[in-house]
Amino acid sequence: MTLAQLRAFLSAYSLRTFTAAAEELDVSQASVSELVGRLEAELEAPLFVRGGRQLVPTAAADELFSHAQRTLAAADDVEQAIRSLNGLQSGVVSFGVPRNAGYYGVPDAVLEFHRDHPGVRVRMVGINSNRVARAVLAGELEAGLVVLPVDEHGLDVEPLAVDEVHLATMNELPAGTGATLDDLLGPGLILYDAESGWEDPTRRQLLRRAHESGRELTAQVEIEFVDTALRLVAEGAGATIVSGSLLRAGEVPDGVRTYSFEPRFVETLALIKRKDAPLSLATAAIAEVMRRCIRRVTPGTD
Repeated sequence: MTLAQLRAFLSAYSLRTFTAAAEELDVSQASVSELVGRLEAELEAPLFVRGGRQLVPTAAADELFSHAQRTLAAADDVEQAIRSLNGLQSGVVSFGVPRNAGYYGVPDAVLEFHRDHPGVRVRMVGINSNRVARAVLAGELEAGLVVLPVDEHGLDVEPLAVDEVHLATMNELPAGTGATLDDLLGPGLILYDAESGWEDPTRRQLLRRAHESGRELTAQVEIEFVDTALRLVAEGAGATIVSGSLLRAGEVPDGVRTYSFEPRFVETLALIKRKDAPLSLATAAIAEVMRRCIRRVTPGTD
């Protein structure tokens, strides 16, 4: 049973002749007759009594009529929904972002996308980058913004911007010198993203630096959010690391000093999706807006 057969049947049922149905459907009379005949064969029941000037519906036709109407209406609804989705008029886009994504222009990207496509619902899931990567690989999210490094197996990774990581401390360093691990560890190490722990990409970079210099890292305090870590630094509880995005946003408390590391410490922002999996139109559109917004707020990025 096909939609074409049901359309031919409904038209013939309403107009009572194959000729009139053919005109309404803009096909030949023979096509309508064949479609109805094939439907009758599949149902193993005659739908019309033929031979007179008009078709006479049978009891089977009367029973089929309402079912055929509902089926075609449902098919039309599906077609309209897909057309709306493809035209960015409806649907939902689910995108994973790091918790500090607000400092990289993501709110501006959401506002711009929502203004251009108000019918599409936006769901931004703020979790640590390693969890974003796992969710994208598992198909729970179609795409995401992450801080590298993450496990890239099965993912397409598009680096977007590089941002510097700084020491945040109450101590004053000698002029013209870069920060070292001693400057970070000496006052007591405060780290955020406690839930992800050493799976956090920036922590992993810090850990690698420590191992390369033969040092061990032990956090005196682990909390979840960077603003809390900075508040603890401001109270003299220790030192932490912060991205340049927080400095540019003016989120560092008064009295807290920030310094570049020597050698320089950077993190890379990247868009990810599953390898060989095309993005939906809505996700591709919001990803493009994110590219522009992130590059606009990150210095030194083309």
